[in-house]
Amino acid sequence: MKGRIIVYTRLGCKECKEVRLFMHQKRLRYFEINIDIYPSRKLELEKNTGSPAVPRIFFNELLIGGLSDLNALDESGKLADKISLLINDEPSPAAPMPPLPGEDDVSGSGTVDELASIVRKMKESVLPKDRFYKMRMFSNCFLGSEAVEFLAEDQYLEREEAVEFGRKLAAKHFFRHVLDENTFEDGSHLYRFLDDDPIVVSQCYNIPRGIIDVKPKPLIDIASRLRHLSYAMFEAYVSDDGKHVDYRSIYESEEYRRYLRIIEELQRVELQDVPREEKLAFFINLHNTMAIHAILTWGHPVGALDRRKFLGDFKYVIGGCSYSLSGIQNGILRGNQRPPYNITRPFGPKDGRSEVALPYAEPLVHFALVCGTRSGPALRCYSPGNVDKELMEAARSFLRNGGLLIEPETNVVSASKILKWYSVDFGKNESEVIKHAANYLEASKSEELLGLLANSQPKVVYQPFDWGLNCYYGIHFHSAASQSPRFQEPH
Repeated sequence: MKGRIIVYTRLGCKECKEVRLFMHQKRLRYFEINIDIYPSRKLELEKNTGSPAVPRIFFNELLIGGLSDLNALDESGKLADKISLLINDEPSPAAPMPPLPGEDDVSGSGTVDELASIVRKMKESVLPKDRFYKMRMFSNCFLGSEAVEFLAEDQYLEREEAVEFGRKLAAKHFFRHVLDENTFEDGSHLYRFLDDDPIVVSQCYNIPRGIIDVKPKPLIDIASRLRHLSYAMFEAYVSDDGKHVDYRSIYESEEYRRYLRIIEELQRVELQDVPREEKLAFFINLHNTMAIHAILTWGHPVGALDRRKFLGDFKYVIGGCSYSLSGIQNGILRGNQRPPYNITRPFGPKDGRSEVALPYAEPLVHFALVCGTRSGPALRCYSPGNVDKELMEAARSFLRNGGLLIEPETNVVSASKILKWYSVDFGKNESEVIKHAANYLEASKSEELLGLLANSQPKVVYQPFDWGLNCYYGIHFHSAASQSPRFQEPH
C-alpha cells in the first residue's frame, strides 16, 4: 500500500480502542499518534480538524473523522473505495506524518554531568589491562594507584583528596572494585569501569553507547516516563484482556525506540531510599517491558535450556549493577528468595543488590509478572499509588479465569503451576497455598473451596503450563547475535 493511515489517539480513550479493533479486523496497517505521548501533535490535530477530540482518522491527507464516521463509511460500502485509493496513491506533503524519531522525547536530555566528563578523560589516561589479583585473572582493570595519580594531577588534588574524589566517582557507579571488597582505595586494588565489566558488555542491553553523559535523573522521574509510555504501548499493541501482544507492531513503533532510549538512563540511577510502592510498581513494569525487549532481541525461548538463558542472561544495568529477569523477580520482588529448582539465592550476602531487594516476598507479583507465555498472567501496567489494589485485581483476574478451578463432584482442585513453583510465598504447605489463593475467588467459590478444604482433603492437580508465545504473530527463538526478530504468521 503506497498510502498511509494515521490515527490520533490518547490514553484511556474507549473509542480509540474500538478504532484499533476495527483496523485489526479489517487487517489495515496504520500509524498511531497518541497525543499524550506526542503532545506537540495536539496542536497539529487542532489545526487540521479544528478540535483536539480523538480518535481522528486520516487516509493520507483526507480526514475520515472519528469512530462513527468510520463505521458509517463501512456500512455504506464506501470504505472499500477509500482503501483502494490508499493502495495506489502516495500521501501528499499535506498528509500527517507518522511519529518522528526522538519526537517530544526528553530521554538523554538534562544537565551535563561533569563527573562523567572527568571519567571519560580518566579512561583515556588510565588504560584498563588484564591483571592477576588473588590468584585470578581479571580483564580490563586499572589499579587504584593509577586512578589516584590521574585524579591528583587532573583535579589538582593532594593524594588523600584524590582518594576521596575516587570514592565519590565509585559511589556514582562509574567504576567498582572487581570483587566488591571496598568502595575505592589507593594502592594495588583492582577496579573496573562500568562499561568495561564483561557481564555488562556481553549481557546488558541498555548500555549500547557506553556511559551516558548527563546527570542521572531520579528513579521516580524515569519510572513515571516508563509507566506513561508502557500505558500507551499496551493500549495500542496489547489485547483488552492483556493476553495477546502484537510484537511486530511494537518492534516497528517509535514508542519502542523511545523505550530503548529511556532505559539507558537507568545505568547510574540511585535505588536507595525508594519507597516500597514505588519500587514495587517500577520493577514489575520494568520486568514486563524488559521481557518484551528480550523477545524482540532474542526471540521467544523454546525448551527449558533456552528459557533458563532467557530469564538469566538478558540483563539491564540499573544503578551500576546488572539485573536479569530472574534477578528482578526472585532477587528484588521476592525478597531474595531462591528461584524454583535452584539451590542458591540470586544475591549473595556481600552483593550490593541485596540492599535494593524488598524486605519480604510479595506473593501477588506472580499474578503480574509476564514473560510472554500463554499460561502467564495478563499484561498490565502498575502505578505506585494503587499498586496493592492493582495486584489484588490481577490476582482475582488470574485465579477467577482458570488459574484455580474447583471440581466438588470429584473432590479435585485444579491450580496453575505458578502456585506450585512459588508455593513458599503463599503458605507453608499445599493446603495453606490453596487457602491463600481462595481469597481471590468469587465469594461463593471461595466459600465452596474453603468448605471443601475444611471437610475433606481434596486432591490438588496442577494444570499443564503453555509456554507458547502470547502473540498475534509468532516469533521463534534464535541467536542473540541477530539484531532483528524473526516473525512468522500463526498456523
